[in-house]
Amino acid sequence: MEPAAVSPNALPDDVPGIIEAIRDELTGRFASAADDLAATTLRDDPAYASLITRTELSQRIHRNLCQALTAVTQHSQGLPIDLDDALSTGHRRVQQGLPLASLLHAYRRGGRLLWEVVTEVVAEREPEALPTLLPVVSVIWDVVEQITDAVAESYRQADAARAARDQVRRHALLDALLEGTGAAGLASEAAALLGLPERARYAVVVLRADPAGRPPSSDPGFPGEASGVRILWRIRADGETGLVHLGDRPVETLRELLAPHAVRAGVSAAVGALSEVGRARWLAELALRTCGRTSPKTALLDERLPMALVAAQTELAGRLRTVVLGPVLSLPPDDCATLLSTLEVWLTSSGSMSAAAQRLYCHRNTVANRLRRLEQLTGRSLTDPAHIVESSLALTAVQQLTPTAAVRSRAS
Repeated sequence: MEPAAVSPNALPDDVPGIIEAIRDELTGRFASAADDLAATTLRDDPAYASLITRTELSQRIHRNLCQALTAVTQHSQGLPIDLDDALSTGHRRVQQGLPLASLLHAYRRGGRLLWEVVTEVVAEREPEALPTLLPVVSVIWDVVEQITDAVAESYRQADAARAARDQVRRHALLDALLEGTGAAGLASEAAALLGLPERARYAVVVLRADPAGRPPSSDPGFPGEASGVRILWRIRADGETGLVHLGDRPVETLRELLAPHAVRAGVSAAVGALSEVGRARWLAELALRTCGRTSPKTALLDERLPMALVAAQTELAGRLRTVVLGPVLSLPPDDCATLLSTLEVWLTSSGSMSAAAQRLYCHRNTVANRLRRLEQLTGRSLTDPAHIVESSLALTAVQQLTPTAAVRSRAS
C-alpha cells in the first residue's frame, strides 16, 4: 500500500512538541528581545516615539510574540489562529493616530524576531531538532502574514469609519457656519477641522442653475487654489454654496473664476471671521436675487446695493412699487413697457436724453415726452434727486417682483 500523500506545507508531528518543550525559555527570552526591539523602534520611528513609552511598547511586543508562538502551534495543528488582538490593535492605533506603515513595519520586525529567538533556543537546547524545525519558517511567516493582514484590514476599516465621521462633522460645521446657527461657539472647532483660520477675510458665493435649467456645478471645480483663494462647497438640490477663504485677494477675483461657467451666482461682501459667515451667506443670497433672468451672470453685492436693498425688503419694495409706479403699471401692457423701458435706459444713461434716444432708436423729443408723461403719472419730478432715487428703486422693485412686467431694454 502506498503511503498517503503529504502536503508540502505540512509540519512534522513533533514540531508542536518541540515548541512546547522550550516555551518557558522562549517566553523568558522574549522579554529581553522585546525590550531591545522596543528601543530600536522608538529610535527609528518618530511616530511610535511620540505615542508610546518604551515600557508599554516592550510589553506589547512581548505579548504579541507569545500570541504569535501560540498561533504557530495552532496553525501547525490545522487550527485557526486567534486574530482578535490584532483586530483590536489595528482599531486602537487608528484612534491614536499611528500611521499604518509604522504599524505594519513593527509587526514584520516582530515576525523576524520570533524566528530568530525560536531558532536560537532550539539550537542551544536541541540542536538535532533544527532540521525538523527549519520548515517552520514558512509557517511563521504565514502566521505573521495573517496577523499583519488582520491588523491592516482592521486599521483601514477604522480609518475609513473615522474619515467618514470627520467628513460628516466637517459638513455639519460648514453648514452651521453658512446658516449662522451657533457659529460663534463653533468657530474654533470649525477652523481646526476645516483647516481655516478663525479670523481672516471670507466671502460666500451662492450658485443657481442657468436659465436653461442645467444644474450649477463647481466640478471639476473653479481653480480657486491656483488663484489664491480656497473654496469649500456644499451641494444642495437647488444649487451650491461656497465658503471662500479670500486671503488678500479682492472679492472681484470670484467674478473671474465664475465667468467661464454657465451659472447664476451671488457673491457677498468680505467678512472678517468665520463667525460672520452666516451673515455673508445671507448677503450672497441677496446678491443672487438681483441677477438678471435672461443670461447667466455673477452679482457682487457691493455693486448692487440698491437692488439688494429692494430684495431684502420685499414687502416694502412691493409697497414702493405700487405707490410710485402704480399708475404706470395700470396702463395697457405696451404703454407700460414703453414708459418703464424709457425710464430704465434714461437712468442707465446718466440722465442724458440724447444718449437714451440713441439707445432707444428714437428722437430726443420722444424721450422727453415719455419722461414728462412719467412725471405726470407718478407725481415725481425727474429733476429732483430724491424723486429720482424713489423712481429708480421702484423700477428695481418692478423688475424683481413682477417678472411678467420686467423691462426689456431695446438698447443695442
